[in-house]
Amino acid sequence: MENQTGDLDIILVEGLKVTPQSSISAFILLLLIYIFIMVSNISLVVLISTERSLHQPMYLLFCNMSINDAFGASTIIPRLLSDAFTPISERSINYIDCVVQAFAAHFHAGTSHSVLMIMAFDRYVAICNPLRYATIMTLRMVVRLSAGAWLAAFISVAILMGLSIRLSRCRRVIVNPFCDNASLFKLSCESLLYNHIYGLGCAVVILGSSICSVTLTYLRIALVCLTGKNKTLNSKALQTCGTHLVVYVIMLTMSFMPMIIHRRPEWADSGKVASILFFVIPPVMNPVIYGLQCKVLRLKIFSVFHRNRVKDGKSFHK
Repeated sequence: MENQTGDLDIILVEGLKVTPQSSISAFILLLLIYIFIMVSNISLVVLISTERSLHQPMYLLFCNMSINDAFGASTIIPRLLSDAFTPISERSINYIDCVVQAFAAHFHAGTSHSVLMIMAFDRYVAICNPLRYATIMTLRMVVRLSAGAWLAAFISVAILMGLSIRLSRCRRVIVNPFCDNASLFKLSCESLLYNHIYGLGCAVVILGSSICSVTLTYLRIALVCLTGKNKTLNSKALQTCGTHLVVYVIMLTMSFMPMIIHRRPEWADSGKVASILFFVIPPVMNPVIYGLQCKVLRLKIFSVFHRNRVKDGKSFHK
Protein backbone atom coordinates (compact mmCIF):
# COMPACT_ATOMS: atom_id res chain seq x y z
CA MET A 1 0.00 0.00 0.00
CA GLU A 2 1.57 3.26 -1.09
CA ASN A 3 1.53 6.22 1.22
CA GLN A 4 -1.13 8.75 0.35
CA THR A 5 -2.23 12.20 1.36
CA GLY A 6 -5.77 13.49 1.38
CA ASP A 7 -8.05 13.46 4.40
CA LEU A 8 -5.38 13.03 7.08
CA ASP A 9 -8.03 12.38 9.75
CA ILE A 10 -8.75 9.04 8.09
CA ILE A 11 -5.86 6.64 8.58
CA LEU A 12 -5.37 3.59 6.38
CA VAL A 13 -4.17 0.57 8.37
CA GLU A 14 -2.84 -2.34 6.35
CA GLY A 15 -3.51 -4.88 9.08
CA LEU A 16 -2.71 -8.53 8.49
CA LYS A 17 -2.20 -9.58 4.90
CA VAL A 18 -4.49 -12.58 4.50
CA THR A 19 -5.42 -14.13 1.16
CA PRO A 20 -9.16 -14.30 0.33
CA GLN A 21 -8.94 -18.10 0.45
CA SER A 22 -7.65 -18.12 4.03
CA SER A 23 -9.75 -15.22 5.38
CA ILE A 24 -12.43 -17.46 6.87
CA SER A 25 -9.90 -19.77 8.54
CA ALA A 26 -7.95 -16.82 9.96
CA PHE A 27 -11.16 -15.19 11.21
CA ILE A 28 -12.39 -18.36 12.94
CA LEU A 29 -9.00 -19.04 14.54
CA LEU A 30 -8.64 -15.47 15.82
CA LEU A 31 -12.25 -15.46 17.05
CA LEU A 32 -11.77 -18.72 18.98
CA ILE A 33 -8.57 -17.37 20.52
CA TYR A 34 -10.34 -14.17 21.58
CA ILE A 35 -13.26 -16.08 23.08
CA PHE A 36 -10.86 -18.29 25.02
CA ILE A 37 -8.94 -15.26 26.31
CA MET A 38 -12.07 -13.50 27.50
CA VAL A 39 -13.74 -16.56 29.03
CA SER A 40 -10.63 -17.89 30.80
CA ASN A 41 -9.43 -14.55 32.19
CA ILE A 42 -12.86 -13.27 33.24
CA SER A 43 -13.67 -16.65 34.80
CA LEU A 44 -10.46 -16.48 36.82
CA VAL A 45 -11.38 -12.99 38.06
CA VAL A 46 -14.91 -14.11 38.98
CA LEU A 47 -13.61 -17.21 40.76
CA ILE A 48 -11.11 -15.24 42.86
CA SER A 49 -13.67 -12.51 43.58
CA THR A 50 -16.38 -14.90 44.77
CA GLU A 51 -14.24 -17.38 46.74
CA ARG A 52 -13.36 -15.81 50.08
CA SER A 53 -10.52 -18.29 50.62
CA LEU A 54 -8.80 -16.81 47.55
CA HIS A 55 -8.86 -13.24 48.88
CA GLN A 56 -5.11 -13.31 49.40
CA PRO A 57 -2.43 -11.00 47.92
CA MET A 58 -1.11 -13.46 45.33
CA TYR A 59 -4.56 -14.24 43.93
CA LEU A 60 -5.67 -10.61 43.98
CA LEU A 61 -2.58 -9.84 41.89
CA PHE A 62 -3.69 -12.61 39.51
CA CYS A 63 -6.89 -10.60 39.09
CA ASN A 64 -4.86 -7.57 38.02
CA MET A 65 -3.11 -9.64 35.38
CA SER A 66 -6.29 -11.26 34.07
CA ILE A 67 -8.14 -7.93 33.83
CA ASN A 68 -5.18 -6.40 32.01
CA ASP A 69 -4.90 -9.39 29.64
CA ALA A 70 -8.59 -9.21 28.73
CA PHE A 71 -8.23 -5.45 28.22
CA GLY A 72 -5.13 -5.84 26.02
CA ALA A 73 -6.70 -8.50 23.82
CA SER A 74 -9.85 -6.39 23.43
CA THR A 75 -7.68 -3.48 22.30
CA ILE A 76 -6.33 -5.31 19.25
CA ILE A 77 -8.24 -8.46 18.30
CA PRO A 78 -11.78 -7.10 17.63
CA ARG A 79 -10.36 -4.60 15.14
CA LEU A 80 -8.42 -7.37 13.37
CA LEU A 81 -11.59 -9.47 13.21
CA SER A 82 -13.60 -6.61 11.72
CA ASP A 83 -10.93 -6.11 9.02
CA ALA A 84 -10.60 -9.80 8.15
CA PHE A 85 -12.92 -9.60 5.14
CA THR A 86 -12.12 -6.01 4.20
CA PRO A 87 -9.71 -5.36 1.30
CA ILE A 88 -6.39 -3.85 2.45
CA SER A 89 -7.01 -0.65 0.49
CA GLU A 90 -10.30 -0.07 2.36
CA ARG A 91 -9.13 -0.67 5.94
CA SER A 92 -9.45 2.73 7.55
CA ILE A 93 -9.74 4.19 11.03
CA ASN A 94 -10.36 7.69 12.34
CA TYR A 95 -7.20 9.33 13.66
CA ILE A 96 -8.71 9.82 17.14
CA ASP A 97 -9.69 6.14 17.29
CA CYS A 98 -6.17 5.25 16.19
CA VAL A 99 -4.71 7.32 19.03
CA VAL A 100 -7.05 5.64 21.52
CA GLN A 101 -6.02 2.19 20.31
CA ALA A 102 -2.33 3.11 20.49
CA PHE A 103 -2.77 4.48 24.02
CA ALA A 104 -4.60 1.33 25.14
CA ALA A 105 -1.98 -0.96 23.58
CA HIS A 106 0.93 0.77 25.34
CA PHE A 107 -1.04 1.09 28.58
CA HIS A 108 -1.61 -2.66 28.54
CA ALA A 109 2.09 -3.32 27.92
CA GLY A 110 3.26 -0.99 30.71
CA THR A 111 0.78 -2.42 33.19
CA SER A 112 1.85 -5.98 32.33
CA HIS A 113 5.42 -5.27 33.39
CA SER A 114 4.38 -3.35 36.51
CA VAL A 115 2.04 -6.09 37.74
CA LEU A 116 4.65 -8.82 37.22
CA MET A 117 7.17 -6.76 39.21
CA ILE A 118 4.67 -6.54 42.07
CA MET A 119 4.04 -10.29 41.87
CA ALA A 120 7.78 -10.91 42.10
CA PHE A 121 7.92 -8.67 45.20
CA ASP A 122 4.99 -10.58 46.73
CA ARG A 123 6.77 -13.91 46.27
CA TYR A 124 10.00 -12.42 47.64
CA VAL A 125 8.31 -11.34 50.88
CA ALA A 126 6.40 -14.64 51.17
CA ILE A 127 9.51 -16.81 50.79
CA CYS A 128 12.34 -14.67 52.16
CA ASN A 129 10.43 -13.01 55.01
CA PRO A 130 7.46 -15.31 55.74
CA LEU A 131 6.96 -14.21 59.36
CA ARG A 132 6.31 -10.62 58.29
CA TYR A 133 4.35 -11.47 55.13
CA ALA A 134 0.92 -10.91 56.69
CA THR A 135 1.92 -7.53 58.10
CA ILE A 136 3.64 -6.33 54.89
CA MET A 137 1.31 -7.65 52.18
CA THR A 138 -1.96 -6.42 53.64
CA LEU A 139 -5.05 -5.77 51.53
CA ARG A 140 -4.31 -2.03 51.70
CA MET A 141 -0.75 -2.63 50.45
CA VAL A 142 -1.99 -4.79 47.56
CA VAL A 143 -4.48 -2.08 46.56
CA ARG A 144 -1.80 0.61 46.75
CA LEU A 145 0.69 -1.42 44.71
CA SER A 146 -1.94 -2.31 42.12
CA ALA A 147 -3.15 1.29 41.81
CA GLY A 148 0.46 2.45 41.55
CA ALA A 149 1.16 -0.02 38.75
CA TRP A 150 -1.83 1.14 36.69
CA LEU A 151 -1.21 4.84 37.45
CA ALA A 152 2.49 4.72 36.55
CA ALA A 153 1.68 3.05 33.23
CA PHE A 154 -1.09 5.58 32.54
CA ILE A 155 1.12 8.63 33.16
CA SER A 156 4.11 7.35 31.16
CA VAL A 157 1.91 6.39 28.20
CA ALA A 158 -0.01 9.69 28.35
CA ILE A 159 3.28 11.59 27.95
CA LEU A 160 4.34 9.21 25.17
CA MET A 161 1.14 9.77 23.22
CA GLY A 162 1.18 13.51 23.91
CA LEU A 163 4.51 13.80 22.13
CA SER A 164 3.07 12.05 19.09
CA ILE A 165 -0.27 13.82 18.71
CA ARG A 166 1.42 17.24 18.88
CA LEU A 167 3.05 16.50 15.50
CA SER A 168 1.51 17.61 12.21
CA ARG A 169 0.80 14.80 9.75
CA CYS A 170 1.83 14.44 6.12
CA ARG A 171 1.02 10.75 5.69
CA ARG A 172 -2.01 8.57 6.33
CA VAL A 173 -0.87 4.97 5.94
CA ILE A 174 0.12 2.64 8.79
CA VAL A 175 1.78 -0.62 7.76
CA ASN A 176 1.47 -2.13 11.22
CA PRO A 177 -1.49 -4.47 11.97
CA PHE A 178 -2.72 -1.97 14.57
CA CYS A 179 -2.08 1.58 15.75
CA ASP A 180 0.82 2.14 18.12
CA ASN A 181 3.02 5.06 19.07
CA ALA A 182 5.74 4.40 16.48
CA SER A 183 3.12 4.11 13.73
CA LEU A 184 1.59 7.43 14.78
CA PHE A 185 4.75 9.52 14.83
CA LYS A 186 5.85 8.00 11.51
CA LEU A 187 2.84 9.77 9.97
CA SER A 188 4.65 13.08 10.52
CA CYS A 189 7.38 14.73 8.46
CA GLU A 190 8.63 16.79 11.44
CA SER A 191 11.68 16.04 13.58
CA LEU A 192 11.09 12.99 15.77
CA LEU A 193 14.05 13.54 18.07
CA TYR A 194 12.01 14.07 21.24
CA ASN A 195 9.77 11.11 20.40
CA HIS A 196 12.75 8.80 19.96
CA ILE A 197 14.48 10.04 23.11
CA TYR A 198 11.43 9.67 25.34
CA GLY A 199 10.25 6.44 23.69
CA LEU A 200 13.60 4.71 24.00
CA GLY A 201 14.14 6.17 27.47
CA CYS A 202 10.74 4.94 28.61
CA ALA A 203 11.40 1.48 27.15
CA VAL A 204 14.80 1.30 28.83
CA VAL A 205 13.38 2.35 32.21
CA ILE A 206 10.41 -0.03 32.08
CA LEU A 207 12.23 -3.04 30.63
CA GLY A 208 15.40 -2.34 32.60
CA SER A 209 13.64 -2.01 35.95
CA SER A 210 11.46 -5.00 35.11
CA ILE A 211 14.35 -7.28 34.14
CA CYS A 212 16.63 -6.16 36.98
CA SER A 213 13.99 -6.35 39.72
CA VAL A 214 12.61 -9.72 38.63
CA THR A 215 16.10 -11.21 38.11
CA LEU A 216 17.45 -10.02 41.47
CA THR A 217 14.28 -11.03 43.28
CA TYR A 218 14.21 -14.57 41.95
CA LEU A 219 17.95 -15.06 42.41
CA ARG A 220 17.47 -14.14 46.06
CA ILE A 221 14.48 -16.49 46.32
CA ALA A 222 16.42 -19.32 44.67
CA LEU A 223 19.31 -18.79 47.10
CA VAL A 224 16.98 -18.91 50.10
CA CYS A 225 15.27 -22.05 48.83
CA LEU A 226 18.51 -23.88 47.98
CA THR A 227 20.01 -23.14 51.40
CA GLY A 228 16.81 -23.79 53.35
CA LYS A 229 16.24 -26.91 55.43
CA ASN A 230 12.58 -27.56 54.61
CA LYS A 231 12.94 -29.34 51.27
CA THR A 232 9.19 -29.81 50.69
CA LEU A 233 8.40 -26.16 51.34
CA ASN A 234 11.35 -25.02 49.24
CA SER A 235 10.27 -27.25 46.36
CA LYS A 236 6.76 -25.73 46.39
CA ALA A 237 8.22 -22.24 46.51
CA LEU A 238 10.49 -22.91 43.54
CA GLN A 239 7.57 -24.37 41.61
CA THR A 240 5.47 -21.25 42.23
CA CYS A 241 8.33 -18.96 41.27
CA GLY A 242 9.05 -21.09 38.22
CA THR A 243 5.46 -20.50 37.08
CA HIS A 244 5.92 -16.74 37.44
CA LEU A 245 9.22 -16.84 35.55
CA VAL A 246 7.67 -18.77 32.64
CA VAL A 247 4.96 -16.10 32.34
CA TYR A 248 7.55 -13.33 32.59
CA VAL A 249 9.86 -14.79 29.94
CA ILE A 250 6.94 -15.25 27.54
CA MET A 251 5.82 -11.66 28.04
CA LEU A 252 9.36 -10.28 27.78
CA THR A 253 9.99 -12.12 24.53
CA MET A 254 6.75 -10.81 23.05
CA SER A 255 7.65 -7.26 24.22
CA PHE A 256 10.81 -7.08 22.16
CA MET A 257 9.22 -8.15 18.87
CA PRO A 258 7.36 -4.90 17.98
CA MET A 259 10.39 -2.77 18.88
CA ILE A 260 12.68 -4.84 16.65
CA ILE A 261 10.20 -4.90 13.75
CA HIS A 262 9.70 -1.10 13.78
CA ARG A 263 13.44 -0.66 13.41
CA ARG A 264 13.77 -3.21 10.58
CA PRO A 265 11.44 -2.08 7.75
CA GLU A 266 12.43 -5.06 5.60
CA TRP A 267 10.75 -7.31 8.18
CA ALA A 268 7.45 -5.39 8.07
CA ASP A 269 5.39 -8.00 6.22
CA SER A 270 6.81 -11.10 7.90
CA GLY A 271 6.71 -9.42 11.31
CA LYS A 272 3.04 -8.44 11.31
CA VAL A 273 1.91 -11.65 12.94
CA ALA A 274 4.80 -11.42 15.43
CA SER A 275 3.75 -7.89 16.41
CA ILE A 276 0.34 -9.03 17.66
CA LEU A 277 1.66 -11.99 19.64
CA PHE A 278 2.14 -9.83 22.74
CA PHE A 279 -1.65 -9.35 22.82
CA VAL A 280 -2.40 -13.02 22.12
CA ILE A 281 0.17 -15.40 23.63
CA PRO A 282 0.44 -14.05 27.23
CA PRO A 283 -3.37 -13.61 27.61
CA VAL A 284 -3.84 -17.19 26.40
CA MET A 285 -1.02 -18.69 28.47
CA ASN A 286 -1.41 -16.80 31.76
CA PRO A 287 -4.74 -18.29 32.91
CA VAL A 288 -3.66 -21.75 31.74
CA ILE A 289 -0.30 -21.60 33.51
CA TYR A 290 -1.63 -20.12 36.74
CA GLY A 291 -4.86 -22.10 36.72
CA LEU A 292 -3.16 -25.47 36.25
CA GLN A 293 0.16 -24.93 38.05
CA CYS A 294 -1.25 -23.25 41.16
CA LYS A 295 -2.67 -26.13 43.23
CA VAL A 296 -5.15 -24.01 45.21
CA LEU A 297 -6.59 -22.44 42.06
CA ARG A 298 -6.66 -25.78 40.28
CA LEU A 299 -8.60 -27.41 43.11
CA LYS A 300 -11.03 -24.49 43.28
CA ILE A 301 -11.66 -24.68 39.52
CA PHE A 302 -12.29 -28.43 39.70
CA SER A 303 -14.58 -28.02 42.73
CA VAL A 304 -16.65 -25.36 40.92
CA PHE A 305 -17.04 -27.61 37.88
CA HIS A 306 -17.96 -30.53 40.15
CA ARG A 307 -20.62 -28.48 41.98
CA ASN A 308 -22.10 -27.36 38.67
CA ARG A 309 -22.22 -30.93 37.37
CA VAL A 310 -23.93 -32.10 40.54
CA LYS A 311 -26.52 -29.29 40.27
CA ASP A 312 -27.13 -30.10 36.60
CA GLY A 313 -27.56 -33.77 37.48
CA LYS A 314 -30.13 -33.00 40.20
CA SER A 315 -32.02 -30.66 37.86
CA PHE A 316 -32.09 -33.36 35.19
CA HIS A 317 -33.50 -36.02 37.54
CA LYS A 318 -36.19 -33.63 38.76
